[in-house]
Amino acid sequence: MNGMADGQMIEKQRFPSANPNIELSIVTYWSDGLKVKGLLAEPKQEGIHDGFLYLRGGIKNVGKVRPGRIIQFASEGFIVFAPFYRGNQGGEGNEDFAGDDRKDAFSAFQLLKNHQEVKNIHVFGFSRGGVMALLTAIEFQETSSIVTWGGVSDMFLTYVERKDLRRMMKRVIGGTPTKFPERYRYRTPLFHIDRLQAPLLIIHGVNDHNVSVEHAHRLEKRLESLNKKVESWYFDDFTHYFPPAINRKVVSDLTKWMKSQNDEP
Repeated sequence: MNGMADGQMIEKQRFPSANPNIELSIVTYWSDGLKVKGLLAEPKQEGIHDGFLYLRGGIKNVGKVRPGRIIQFASEGFIVFAPFYRGNQGGEGNEDFAGDDRKDAFSAFQLLKNHQEVKNIHVFGFSRGGVMALLTAIEFQETSSIVTWGGVSDMFLTYVERKDLRRMMKRVIGGTPTKFPERYRYRTPLFHIDRLQAPLLIIHGVNDHNVSVEHAHRLEKRLESLNKKVESWYFDDFTHYFPPAINRKVVSDLTKWMKSQNDEP
């Protein structure tokens, strides 16, 4: 080991920003002994901001972090950090679909904690990032709030539903859910959700064919049975991707929801 702490920043390089009020940087940071990269967005307005950990979906080049999306959240007054996960865009290691690469999310949370201008940290996960977000909020009990949007909550269900992803899942996870149920359990937050403390908002399009709404229902039911704080916004007309105008409105609404959780006792 190199003696460097998880979440410690190694390098920070300016990256072109489409918004003059938001500074973007590509950051290299330590995670689990690896140099991993991510995108940091900081409002130029000085002062203390809420932190926003953006956990993307997909794997490798599918679902890459989009600067425009990160700027969108930073424009709501957050310092946003979006890890690319190990093995991507010049980072070391290999992504393994919410296995060890969850540590890249944990270390990214640590990086925001180390940021001198961050007070509360909120966690956001889109698609397979939903699993990463839930695992991160379980790991860090001080998480202020968590939002999953079109989020995966059950890896067994993903394997069943997404025939097109089976080869990748078998390769990356090391087999099928029938042969290696423990590997899928390890990646399924539903089995560990009793340890979640943060209030959770679930956003899901009912016609989502990438991540079925059943993921949202299972998560919601499980949390309600544990008397956890959960709210859900279901959109009957939408799929995995929302039209731009609706998307902007939901971003504005969800960030307001997040900030309102800071005031809760």
